[in-house]
Amino acid sequence: MSKLDIETELNGPQIEAVRAIEGPVLIIAGAGSGKTRVITFRIAHMLEKGIPQSSILALTFTNKAAREMESRVKELTGRKLTQLTVHTFHAFGLKILREEIEILGYRKNFSIYDESDKIQLIKDSLRDCRISPEGVDLYKLSQIFSNIKEGRLRWSNTSGTVPVADSVWEPVYREYQDSLKIFNALDFDDLIIIPIMLFEEHGEILRKYRQRYRYIMVDEFQDTSGTQYRMMKLLADNNICVVGDDDQSIYSWRGASYENIMNFEKDFPGALEIKLEQNYRSTTTILEAANGVIANNTNRKEKKLWSGNDGGNAIELMTPENETEEASIIAGEIRTLKLQENLRYSDFGVLLRTNSLMRTIEEAFLAEDIPYKVSGGTSFFQWKEIKDILSYLRVIANPDDDVNLLRIINTPRRGIGKASVERISALAKKNHSSIWDAMVRVRHAVNAGEGQELFQGEDLPERSAESGKHDIGDFVSLIEFYRDEILGRRSPLNEKWTLSKKVHSLIDKINYWGHLLSEYSKNEKVARWKYTNLEYLIQLIERWEQNPDNLDPGLYAYLNRISLITRDDGETENSGKVNLMTIHAAKGLEFPVVFIAGAEQGIIPHERSLESPAENGKAGDHSPPEDGEENREVNPLEEERRLFYVAITRARDKLFISSCRRRRRLRDVVDCVPSPFIAEIPEGLVTEHQEEKVVDNPETAQNYFALLRRRLAETAGDC
Repeated sequence: MSKLDIETELNGPQIEAVRAIEGPVLIIAGAGSGKTRVITFRIAHMLEKGIPQSSILALTFTNKAAREMESRVKELTGRKLTQLTVHTFHAFGLKILREEIEILGYRKNFSIYDESDKIQLIKDSLRDCRISPEGVDLYKLSQIFSNIKEGRLRWSNTSGTVPVADSVWEPVYREYQDSLKIFNALDFDDLIIIPIMLFEEHGEILRKYRQRYRYIMVDEFQDTSGTQYRMMKLLADNNICVVGDDDQSIYSWRGASYENIMNFEKDFPGALEIKLEQNYRSTTTILEAANGVIANNTNRKEKKLWSGNDGGNAIELMTPENETEEASIIAGEIRTLKLQENLRYSDFGVLLRTNSLMRTIEEAFLAEDIPYKVSGGTSFFQWKEIKDILSYLRVIANPDDDVNLLRIINTPRRGIGKASVERISALAKKNHSSIWDAMVRVRHAVNAGEGQELFQGEDLPERSAESGKHDIGDFVSLIEFYRDEILGRRSPLNEKWTLSKKVHSLIDKINYWGHLLSEYSKNEKVARWKYTNLEYLIQLIERWEQNPDNLDPGLYAYLNRISLITRDDGETENSGKVNLMTIHAAKGLEFPVVFIAGAEQGIIPHERSLESPAENGKAGDHSPPEDGEENREVNPLEEERRLFYVAITRARDKLFISSCRRRRRLRDVVDCVPSPFIAEIPEGLVTEHQEEKVVDNPETAQNYFALLRRRLAETAGDC
């Protein structure tokens, strides 16, 4: 890479950041200011200057970001990067432990426990301490253990500043830690905590890594936790460069602290500060709105984003009557803009503060045949209870669907155990048939008294010990009955029953409510909530059936619609899917058109953030922070404002903000107040959204339909 390349490709502050490779450097990189570009050019510049790959360490927060960074450096330099270290913090911690952990008495082939492994070990530790796991919130206890490890909680108040955990759990924690050591295992927190221990207790190990990595860079520095900052501080000698934006610090609920930017200036005095304020993403209108909002935060680095993309469309404020109208307007606007401006579905981002707002928008997208993908939350159609019923419907539509049949063969439990499933699967494999075909053969053989002959003398546990019922036969008969009923061959229930009513009958027939009660015997509220989701599924089917534009309200048509959402069918470059996501999940992304839905008081800012720092909400629909999170001096309202700022700056060209006048909360309909952040957008940048008007000008209408025909022709050509 030549000097001319840098000066041609980068602006002034970016060039300064790339060339400042000696000493501590703090780069304040505003949204859309090209920080990834700066980091990759900086690494390439170091390599050009003769710095060995093995001396460079770049730390980031996701594996995807690490892969992208390494790929872009390869593209810039044309070199193989076999010795360059680009890792997440946890992956780097793992790298250290693979080399050094034996000094702590572990073997090098240690295991890493994921959250489910951790929960199981906590259960075992409770039992070892003679405490019943029943009634214990295991997830919360897991978080308490994490906070103890990371220093956000202590068992006793020795300093007066760190909150204290309930000491009843201390013996369980010690048993948990001892068990990890016995099983030669680490949990996720250990990947950061134990390397710090190694550095602090074994000076020779710290010196080894300081000598190896003489040039360190940290991306998304505002997202570093206290322990990650300690690791970095221990490892860094002098040539340390951190890149971040305190205005985009939105992860305090998982330990991140934007104050690490302030700490960096204290711990590395004389650090060179460079601000990247030119935004290459958004229009001036969008940036002025973002600047106006974030200026209301007091604890921040002063900066003001600007863009060479002058002007831009006014931000449109939508005030629908309720969430149903909100979703309908968003879906309609997406359809219109896609057609008029030749956009792909993937050019649209619909951003939400919480996962719970997604369901109504999903319904509207289904009604309009708009493909979408969910990020940062779980699609309604991916919830277990919904997947179970959809699997029944898919098996009814196609009994040879082995995947869905195996999902429901014993859900709810009907006495078809693992032994039965294994033998039926073996029979299907032997006959090169589907599992359904094998089950039909079993039913016929059992009814004819030939079950043992079919399985070469082995017993098939085809009858329930309690009822004596033929469970496999009953299951086959159930599917056959509803296959005839739903597909319309006959209607033993009621000829006038619609698909939605037949699905309701199926749910009752299999006693899914009883299944939920048995699964959640200690929390009927969860069972009721899940059954309410099934009732909502029935409502969705009913609305779809009643749509006057729906010419085929049958099962196959409905399943095809759901498949658009639930199956990863590979996005086509020409259309893609609308991005429906939480604001947290949207960080780092950008879209030509963005909708911020649910911009109301109590949603953003979230109602928990208005109570106290200790009640600061987590991303999506998670529970409030666990014990000890109040230790961080976080202003919840300012973090919510940073979330709104992040949402605004995801938009490149057009931004729509929606605030409903009323919204359903559980079983009630409540009046809503617009988010106070909307009022912080400078005057003159926001206009009221106008509903699409009927085209009454013949020439305009002719041009519109000519455009429509051209789009249809292009679509046909892609097929």
